[in-house]
Amino acid sequence: MEIFRGSGVAIVTPFKENGDINFDLLGDLIEFQIQNQTDSIIICGTTGESSTLNDHEHLECIRYTVDRVNKRVPVIAGTGSNDTEHGVFLTKKAKELGADACLLVTPYYNKTTQKGLIEHYTYIAKKVDIPLILYNVPSRTGLNITPKTAYELSKIDTIVAIKEASGNISQVAEIINLCEDKLDVYSGNDDQIVPILSLGGKGVISVLANVAPKQTHDMVMEYLNGNVEESRKIQIQMIPLVKALFSEVNPIPVKAALELIGYPVGACRMPLTTIEDDHLELLKKEMKNAGLLG
Repeated sequence: MEIFRGSGVAIVTPFKENGDINFDLLGDLIEFQIQNQTDSIIICGTTGESSTLNDHEHLECIRYTVDRVNKRVPVIAGTGSNDTEHGVFLTKKAKELGADACLLVTPYYNKTTQKGLIEHYTYIAKKVDIPLILYNVPSRTGLNITPKTAYELSKIDTIVAIKEASGNISQVAEIINLCEDKLDVYSGNDDQIVPILSLGGKGVISVLANVAPKQTHDMVMEYLNGNVEESRKIQIQMIPLVKALFSEVNPIPVKAALELIGYPVGACRMPLTTIEDDHLELLKKEMKNAGLLG
Protein backbone atom coordinates (compact mmCIF):
# COMPACT_ATOMS: atom_id res chain seq x y z
CA MET A 1 0.00 0.00 0.00
CA GLU A 2 2.73 2.46 -0.97
CA ILE A 3 1.17 5.92 -0.73
CA PHE A 4 3.85 7.78 -2.65
CA ARG A 5 7.49 7.59 -3.58
CA GLY A 6 9.51 10.78 -3.77
CA SER A 7 8.99 14.20 -2.20
CA GLY A 8 5.85 15.06 -0.28
CA VAL A 9 5.49 18.69 0.77
CA ALA A 10 4.29 19.53 4.27
CA ILE A 11 2.51 22.55 2.86
CA VAL A 12 2.01 25.76 4.83
CA THR A 13 -1.41 27.22 5.60
CA PRO A 14 -1.57 30.77 4.19
CA PHE A 15 -3.47 33.38 6.17
CA LYS A 16 -5.00 36.72 5.23
CA GLU A 17 -4.24 39.86 7.22
CA ASN A 18 -7.43 39.33 9.24
CA GLY A 19 -6.25 35.82 10.20
CA ASP A 20 -8.63 33.87 7.97
CA ILE A 21 -7.27 31.11 5.76
CA ASN A 22 -6.37 32.34 2.28
CA PHE A 23 -7.76 29.51 0.17
CA ASP A 24 -7.01 31.22 -3.14
CA LEU A 25 -3.35 31.39 -2.21
CA LEU A 26 -3.41 27.81 -0.95
CA GLY A 27 -4.57 26.89 -4.43
CA ASP A 28 -1.64 28.79 -5.95
CA LEU A 29 0.79 26.97 -3.64
CA ILE A 30 -0.70 23.60 -4.61
CA GLU A 31 -0.29 24.42 -8.32
CA PHE A 32 3.30 25.58 -7.73
CA GLN A 33 4.05 22.26 -6.06
CA ILE A 34 2.46 20.07 -8.71
CA GLN A 35 4.07 22.02 -11.55
CA ASN A 36 7.45 21.37 -9.91
CA GLN A 37 6.90 17.61 -9.62
CA THR A 38 6.10 17.30 -5.93
CA ASP A 39 4.85 13.75 -5.44
CA SER A 40 2.33 14.28 -2.62
CA ILE A 41 0.65 17.12 -0.75
CA ILE A 42 0.50 16.86 3.05
CA ILE A 43 -2.12 19.26 4.40
CA CYS A 44 -2.63 20.26 8.05
CA GLY A 45 0.69 18.95 9.30
CA THR A 46 3.02 20.73 11.71
CA THR A 47 4.15 23.09 8.95
CA GLY A 48 0.49 23.78 8.21
CA GLU A 49 0.00 25.02 11.80
CA SER A 50 -2.59 22.35 12.52
CA SER A 51 -2.31 23.01 16.24
CA THR A 52 -3.92 26.46 15.81
CA LEU A 53 -6.62 25.45 13.31
CA ASN A 54 -10.05 24.81 14.73
CA ASP A 55 -11.87 21.70 13.48
CA HIS A 56 -13.89 23.60 10.88
CA GLU A 57 -10.76 25.22 9.43
CA HIS A 58 -8.87 21.94 9.57
CA LEU A 59 -11.53 20.08 7.61
CA GLU A 60 -12.04 22.91 5.12
CA CYS A 61 -8.30 22.83 4.36
CA ILE A 62 -8.52 19.10 3.69
CA ARG A 63 -11.66 19.51 1.59
CA TYR A 64 -10.16 22.31 -0.49
CA THR A 65 -6.87 20.48 -1.05
CA VAL A 66 -8.53 17.23 -2.12
CA ASP A 67 -10.75 19.12 -4.57
CA ARG A 68 -7.93 21.29 -5.94
CA VAL A 69 -5.45 18.45 -6.35
CA ASN A 70 -8.16 16.37 -8.05
CA LYS A 71 -6.24 13.08 -7.89
CA ARG A 72 -3.13 14.44 -9.63
CA VAL A 73 -1.01 13.38 -6.65
CA PRO A 74 -1.92 11.74 -3.33
CA VAL A 75 -3.28 14.02 -0.61
CA ILE A 76 -2.28 13.12 2.94
CA ALA A 77 -4.21 14.77 5.75
CA GLY A 78 -2.72 15.45 9.16
CA THR A 79 -5.28 14.10 11.62
CA GLY A 80 -3.22 13.30 14.71
CA SER A 81 -4.29 14.35 18.18
CA ASN A 82 -3.37 13.84 21.81
CA ASP A 83 -7.01 12.84 22.33
CA THR A 84 -7.56 9.45 20.68
CA GLU A 85 -11.28 10.02 20.05
CA HIS A 86 -10.52 13.38 18.45
CA GLY A 87 -7.98 11.62 16.24
CA VAL A 88 -10.69 9.18 15.19
CA PHE A 89 -13.06 12.06 14.41
CA LEU A 90 -10.55 13.93 12.23
CA THR A 91 -9.42 10.76 10.46
CA LYS A 92 -13.01 9.72 9.69
CA LYS A 93 -13.77 13.16 8.29
CA ALA A 94 -10.57 13.17 6.21
CA LYS A 95 -11.59 9.85 4.66
CA GLU A 96 -15.08 11.19 3.92
CA LEU A 97 -13.52 14.23 2.24
CA GLY A 98 -11.43 12.04 -0.05
CA ALA A 99 -7.95 12.10 1.47
CA ASP A 100 -5.73 9.28 0.22
CA ALA A 101 -4.07 8.73 3.61
CA CYS A 102 -3.70 10.30 7.05
CA LEU A 103 -0.62 11.37 8.99
CA LEU A 104 -0.93 10.79 12.75
CA VAL A 105 1.50 12.50 15.08
CA THR A 106 2.14 10.83 18.43
CA PRO A 107 0.12 12.17 21.38
CA TYR A 108 1.79 15.28 22.76
CA TYR A 109 1.83 16.92 26.21
CA ASN A 110 -0.15 14.19 27.97
CA LYS A 111 1.99 11.71 25.97
CA THR A 112 1.66 8.00 26.79
CA THR A 113 3.69 4.81 27.21
CA GLN A 114 4.79 2.55 24.35
CA LYS A 115 1.88 0.29 25.27
CA GLY A 116 -0.38 3.32 25.08
CA LEU A 117 0.98 4.21 21.65
CA ILE A 118 0.13 0.75 20.36
CA GLU A 119 -3.39 0.99 21.79
CA HIS A 120 -3.86 4.57 20.49
CA TYR A 121 -2.91 3.77 16.89
CA THR A 122 -4.61 0.36 16.91
CA TYR A 123 -7.86 1.96 18.06
CA ILE A 124 -7.81 4.57 15.29
CA ALA A 125 -6.90 1.94 12.67
CA LYS A 126 -9.85 -0.21 13.76
CA LYS A 127 -12.26 2.73 13.62
CA VAL A 128 -11.22 4.13 10.21
CA ASP A 129 -10.24 2.08 7.16
CA ILE A 130 -7.72 4.39 5.47
CA PRO A 131 -3.93 4.13 5.02
CA LEU A 132 -2.17 5.61 8.07
CA ILE A 133 1.29 7.11 8.43
CA LEU A 134 2.80 7.24 11.91
CA TYR A 135 4.56 10.52 12.66
CA ASN A 136 7.50 10.35 15.05
CA VAL A 137 8.82 13.79 16.06
CA PRO A 138 10.07 13.58 19.67
CA SER A 139 11.49 17.13 19.65
CA ARG A 140 7.92 18.46 19.46
CA THR A 141 5.94 15.81 21.31
CA GLY A 142 8.33 14.55 23.96
CA LEU A 143 7.49 11.01 22.88
CA ASN A 144 9.45 8.57 20.72
CA ILE A 145 8.08 5.63 18.73
CA THR A 146 10.65 2.92 19.43
CA PRO A 147 11.59 0.44 16.70
CA LYS A 148 9.86 -2.34 18.62
CA THR A 149 6.65 -0.32 18.80
CA ALA A 150 6.89 0.53 15.09
CA TYR A 151 7.25 -3.19 14.41
CA GLU A 152 4.16 -4.07 16.44
CA LEU A 153 2.13 -1.39 14.65
CA SER A 154 3.40 -2.52 11.23
CA LYS A 155 1.40 -5.73 11.74
CA ILE A 156 -1.79 -3.69 11.25
CA ASP A 157 -2.67 -3.72 7.54
CA THR A 158 -3.65 -0.06 7.28
CA ILE A 159 -0.60 1.28 9.13
CA VAL A 160 1.63 1.46 6.09
CA ALA A 161 4.36 4.03 6.77
CA ILE A 162 6.19 6.18 9.28
CA LYS A 163 7.47 9.73 8.98
CA GLU A 164 10.70 9.53 10.97
CA ALA A 165 11.82 12.87 12.40
CA SER A 166 13.67 11.63 15.45
CA GLY A 167 17.00 12.53 13.86
CA ASN A 168 18.34 9.17 15.02
CA ILE A 169 19.70 7.35 11.97
CA SER A 170 20.45 4.24 14.01
CA GLN A 171 16.81 4.08 15.05
CA VAL A 172 15.67 4.45 11.43
CA ALA A 173 17.96 1.59 10.43
CA GLU A 174 16.51 -0.59 13.19
CA ILE A 175 12.93 0.21 12.14
CA ILE A 176 13.69 -0.77 8.56
CA ASN A 177 15.46 -3.93 9.71
CA LEU A 178 12.56 -5.01 11.93
CA CYS A 179 9.66 -3.98 9.70
CA GLU A 180 11.16 -4.75 6.28
CA ASP A 181 8.48 -4.17 3.62
CA LYS A 182 5.61 -3.88 6.12
CA LEU A 183 6.30 -0.21 6.89
CA ASP A 184 7.53 2.41 4.41
CA VAL A 185 9.84 5.03 5.90
CA TYR A 186 9.83 8.70 4.94
CA SER A 187 12.43 11.13 6.19
CA GLY A 188 10.94 13.83 8.38
CA ASN A 189 14.18 15.84 8.37
CA ASP A 190 15.35 17.64 5.25
CA ASP A 191 19.01 17.26 6.22
CA GLN A 192 18.67 13.46 6.34
CA ILE A 193 16.86 12.68 3.09
CA VAL A 194 19.73 10.87 1.37
CA PRO A 195 20.91 9.04 4.51
CA ILE A 196 17.41 7.63 5.03
CA LEU A 197 17.06 6.75 1.35
CA SER A 198 20.34 4.85 1.66
CA LEU A 199 18.75 2.68 4.35
CA GLY A 200 15.72 1.93 2.20
CA GLY A 201 13.48 4.94 2.75
CA LYS A 202 10.85 5.80 0.14
CA GLY A 203 11.18 9.57 0.25
CA VAL A 204 10.60 12.62 2.40
CA ILE A 205 7.78 14.64 3.93
CA SER A 206 9.47 17.97 3.53
CA VAL A 207 9.53 21.56 4.74
CA LEU A 208 12.23 22.46 2.21
CA ALA A 209 9.92 21.46 -0.65
CA ASN A 210 7.70 24.48 0.10
CA VAL A 211 10.33 26.71 -1.52
CA ALA A 212 12.49 24.21 -3.44
CA PRO A 213 10.01 21.61 -4.70
CA LYS A 214 11.88 20.60 -7.85
CA GLN A 215 15.22 20.25 -6.06
CA THR A 216 13.66 18.14 -3.31
CA HIS A 217 11.87 15.92 -5.81
CA ASP A 218 15.06 15.53 -7.85
CA MET A 219 17.11 14.68 -4.77
CA VAL A 220 14.86 11.72 -4.02
CA MET A 221 14.24 10.53 -7.56
CA GLU A 222 17.88 10.70 -8.61
CA TYR A 223 18.69 8.42 -5.69
CA LEU A 224 15.84 6.01 -6.39
CA ASN A 225 16.82 5.90 -10.06
CA GLY A 226 20.39 4.92 -9.16
CA ASN A 227 22.12 8.28 -9.60
CA VAL A 228 23.42 8.41 -6.04
CA GLU A 229 26.14 10.97 -6.70
CA GLU A 230 23.73 13.54 -8.16
CA SER A 231 21.34 12.98 -5.26
CA ARG A 232 24.16 13.42 -2.77
CA LYS A 233 25.23 16.67 -4.45
CA ILE A 234 21.74 18.14 -4.15
CA GLN A 235 21.52 17.10 -0.49
CA ILE A 236 24.85 18.74 0.34
CA GLN A 237 24.01 21.89 -1.62
CA MET A 238 20.73 22.26 0.26
CA ILE A 239 22.14 21.83 3.78
CA PRO A 240 22.83 25.56 4.41
CA LEU A 241 19.31 26.46 3.26
CA VAL A 242 17.80 23.72 5.40
CA LYS A 243 19.67 25.11 8.41
CA ALA A 244 18.31 28.59 7.64
CA LEU A 245 14.78 27.20 7.33
CA PHE A 246 15.13 25.81 10.85
CA SER A 247 16.88 28.81 12.40
CA GLU A 248 13.63 29.37 14.31
CA VAL A 249 10.63 27.21 15.09
CA ASN A 250 9.04 25.78 11.95
CA PRO A 251 7.11 27.22 10.08
CA ILE A 252 8.32 30.73 10.94
CA PRO A 253 11.30 30.72 8.52
CA VAL A 254 9.60 28.83 5.67
CA LYS A 255 6.70 31.28 5.67
CA ALA A 256 9.22 34.12 5.44
CA ALA A 257 10.94 32.26 2.59
CA LEU A 258 7.66 31.92 0.68
CA GLU A 259 7.07 35.65 1.09
CA LEU A 260 10.50 36.26 -0.44
CA ILE A 261 9.63 34.28 -3.58
CA GLY A 262 6.31 36.03 -4.06
CA TYR A 263 3.74 34.09 -2.07
CA PRO A 264 2.21 36.38 0.60
CA VAL A 265 1.31 33.58 3.00
CA GLY A 266 1.02 35.85 6.02
CA ALA A 267 2.40 35.52 9.51
CA CYS A 268 2.11 32.43 11.67
CA ARG A 269 -0.63 32.32 14.24
CA MET A 270 0.38 33.10 17.80
CA PRO A 271 2.19 31.96 19.85
CA LEU A 272 4.54 31.78 16.84
CA THR A 273 5.95 35.12 15.81
CA THR A 274 7.59 36.71 12.76
CA ILE A 275 11.20 35.87 11.93
CA GLU A 276 14.04 37.79 13.63
CA ASP A 277 16.00 40.19 11.42
CA ASP A 278 19.31 38.31 11.64
CA HIS A 279 17.63 35.03 10.72
CA LEU A 280 15.84 36.72 7.81
CA GLU A 281 19.16 37.96 6.45
CA LEU A 282 20.61 34.47 6.75
CA LEU A 283 17.58 33.07 4.97
CA LYS A 284 17.93 35.57 2.11
CA LYS A 285 21.61 34.73 1.76
CA GLU A 286 21.05 30.97 1.61
CA MET A 287 18.11 31.30 -0.76
CA LYS A 288 20.31 33.31 -3.12
CA ASN A 289 23.07 30.72 -2.82
CA ALA A 290 20.54 28.01 -3.68
CA GLY A 291 19.38 29.92 -6.75
CA LEU A 292 15.92 30.68 -5.37
CA LEU A 293 16.42 34.45 -5.22
CA GLY A 294 18.09 36.77 -7.70
